[in-house]
Amino acid sequence: MKHTTLSRRPFQAAILLAFCFIFIVPAVNAQTKPDGGRPIFPLPKYAEPRPEPSNRTELVMVLSGEGEGAELDPRKSFLASEAQIFTGLYEGLFSYHPLTLEPVAAAASSWQRSEDKKTWTFTIRQNARYWNGDPVRAEDFRSAWLSMLDPKNETPYSSLYDIIEGAKDYRMGKNTNPASVGISVQGDRTLIVKLIAPASYFPSMLCHHSFSPVHPSMLDGDWSVPISNGPFYVTGKNSNSLTLSKNELYWDADRVALKKIIIRYTDDGEESAAMWNSGEARWIAGTVDLERLIDRNGIVVNPMFATYYYYIRSRGPWKDHRLRRALAISLPWDELRTEYFLRAKTLVFPVAGYPEIEGMDKTNIEEARSLLEKAGYAKGVGLPELVIRITPSGEADRIAKLMAAAWMNLGIPVKLDVVPYNRYFQALERDDYDVGSLSWIGDFADPYTFLQMWRRDSNLNYARHDDEDFESLMEESMMEEGEARFEILAEAEQLLLDRGTVLPISYNPAVNVLDTDEIEGWYPNVMDIHPFKYFRFKTTKPLPGIVRR
Repeated sequence: MKHTTLSRRPFQAAILLAFCFIFIVPAVNAQTKPDGGRPIFPLPKYAEPRPEPSNRTELVMVLSGEGEGAELDPRKSFLASEAQIFTGLYEGLFSYHPLTLEPVAAAASSWQRSEDKKTWTFTIRQNARYWNGDPVRAEDFRSAWLSMLDPKNETPYSSLYDIIEGAKDYRMGKNTNPASVGISVQGDRTLIVKLIAPASYFPSMLCHHSFSPVHPSMLDGDWSVPISNGPFYVTGKNSNSLTLSKNELYWDADRVALKKIIIRYTDDGEESAAMWNSGEARWIAGTVDLERLIDRNGIVVNPMFATYYYYIRSRGPWKDHRLRRALAISLPWDELRTEYFLRAKTLVFPVAGYPEIEGMDKTNIEEARSLLEKAGYAKGVGLPELVIRITPSGEADRIAKLMAAAWMNLGIPVKLDVVPYNRYFQALERDDYDVGSLSWIGDFADPYTFLQMWRRDSNLNYARHDDEDFESLMEESMMEEGEARFEILAEAEQLLLDRGTVLPISYNPAVNVLDTDEIEGWYPNVMDIHPFKYFRFKTTKPLPGIVRR
């Protein structure tokens, strides 16, 4: 959710595209939802002034969810809202640049790469500290990363570590010796990481919160008040809010202007709007009823490296990719995507340097029927009931019913299974359904983050996808860099689409509400990730109707 310096710098164009699309949206006809949401429909814009902030070193923001339910262990976290909080609490070897999303030096003061590009040696900053004063040591990274790989721990992102020598076998229990993993230390400040292949994206991946160090006392401790090493730390937590205070011992504390960040949790869009209208909230990054905002000039929308898609699981007869393809090409794609501004024919958001692929947008009922017959299920006879699992959203219901109608037309029995939002992700891990959906935000700015999750051994492989041709392409891509690597990844993505595993619907826009004339250090970007350390209130604010040059 960043990219290394490649010869073609693929994401520079994506970031420029984001800025080209940024616009102030006056209103929306529905609250934003985490499952693909609804399209944005402009209504007449109006604005009334809001109260000025009462304290310019304290920021109140609004997120969706529940404070007491927020996961504060970076090894176990899964949600994008938690990733935003972690930009304040934790800091790995690299962190995100707030504008470009390039990896910038964080807990690492320097690093070296071996001649074969497979061994990285990192030097930890001498003044890197946890908020309690303890130094951040190389061993804190090693032990945290090994705990990520421990099969007994619930760590959704541990498959990201597979690029590290021995990591995959260790996390899968094939080798129980931690010394077999290519992570070692020399003294308190030197961390050495050995990779199985050159990985130009490695620094970008290290920005992800799952690569954070963990204080020794927290490895098996109580995470209600974590001992963190970032620019802020937790000083208050209840069901409605989370309070972060500045870590005065943070190595770059002089850059941190805010003394406190108060995160209010709510899934009520009207409540979010009321906090904005009253001036209490200065940034809303969660569910909000945009029609109720008094000052709509704060609505910022930009394209994001995120895709809303459905997927067909390799379960029962659907392990046969001919059957999955039959399902995919029988769908009415124009109707499925008609409600969306950024319609997606591919899984990966199109970026410069990444080859254009055919995508999924053609309907061919005759071919679908032929594929069913070739697979031994002519007219759908003999196929079990196909279960589509969705959230209680009107839009999810609309799409699922279109899918069901198309598939029942082929003779396939279909059932819709509606699961509440707060249990949906857990329900996707069960093996009692055939089609599910997700809105996936890339964990770092590289197509690999969208493709690695379909590997047979990935923790994030909800589809239980297992395709030897796909595996071979992904392995091949790890041995390449630059344009050659992107071409192989694009071929792997095309395979996912052609064999009916992924059904892309839309590219998700990022929707935020804040006054960019009031807050510095916040920039729209394709990851919709905004490191807290750069935030500050501007000393002056332009008068209404005055444009600052």
